[in-house]
Amino acid sequence: MSLNKLRLSMAGTAAVIIGVSTIGLALIMSSLGTLNLTSLILLAAGFNLLQWLLAPYLINLTYRVKPMSPDQNPELHSSLEELSRRSGIKTPKLMVSSIPIPNAFAYGSPLSGSHVAVTRGLLDALDVEQVNAVVGHELGHIKHRDMHLMMMASFLPSLFYIIARSTMFSRDRDRGSYGLVGAASLLVYFVLSLANLGLSRTREYYADMHSAGLTPGGARKMGEALARISQATYRTQMLTPRQVGSGSFKALFISDPDRASRDLSEMHGTGFAGDSEFVDQMAARRVSGFESFLELFSTHPNMVKRLRALRALESG
Repeated sequence: MSLNKLRLSMAGTAAVIIGVSTIGLALIMSSLGTLNLTSLILLAAGFNLLQWLLAPYLINLTYRVKPMSPDQNPELHSSLEELSRRSGIKTPKLMVSSIPIPNAFAYGSPLSGSHVAVTRGLLDALDVEQVNAVVGHELGHIKHRDMHLMMMASFLPSLFYIIARSTMFSRDRDRGSYGLVGAASLLVYFVLSLANLGLSRTREYYADMHSAGLTPGGARKMGEALARISQATYRTQMLTPRQVGSGSFKALFISDPDRASRDLSEMHGTGFAGDSEFVDQMAARRVSGFESFLELFSTHPNMVKRLRALRALESG
């Protein structure tokens, strides 16, 4: 996917979110009145703000994340500092998660600062260049302020969900009209949720492009890293299914671990080839309409499309 297409996708998604939200709020205001709507907006805003501020601490508990000292992996610390300098951002805190699946994620808040976390599984499964490509991807999320952007974007769906819950089960004497408002709010919530998923997928493409531009051959390294992550995640899930959990924060991951087996089947099956050969096989594969439909409900792009976009950067 080219930069121009990404920008058009971002603009189109933003237009959907703004347009649907404006129409939905206008209709609800005419039915509920400003006072009730104001209370619900404050409730939704407070909930999202609290979640944003506390999320880093919840993530640390969920994925058993701890700071990685320079003594543990001096080479990775040095790479993080250099890649942060090239990205034009302050070096985030380097963290390590003890979960076995190979993955990485960027997270943070005004209270905790920015963090980049890598899992033990990632350090075991990928070579040094591939790990650096993954770190570059996460730095792209920090540079683009994706954590804050997605937090703000999630406010509107949560607002309409709260309105739906508050009105559909209301005991008010205007229960009929409240029920209609609740049903309409639920529909708006569904549309906005799909738009937010689309926004999340677009941000993944942006982060991939950022990583590809940080080092010579970056697109190749990023593509091979994603291919190896899918392969290693599938193996890990087959060997230790009960130890692998993605949880509610899986949208943060560089690759959705719950999609590992599907990613492999969408690319070329579950046979394991070399990294470069694996990506080459992807380039010739057609994405079916059903696979594109399933992508609408995913936080991450279809892996075939994602690797193909990186291959286009590499050859372009």
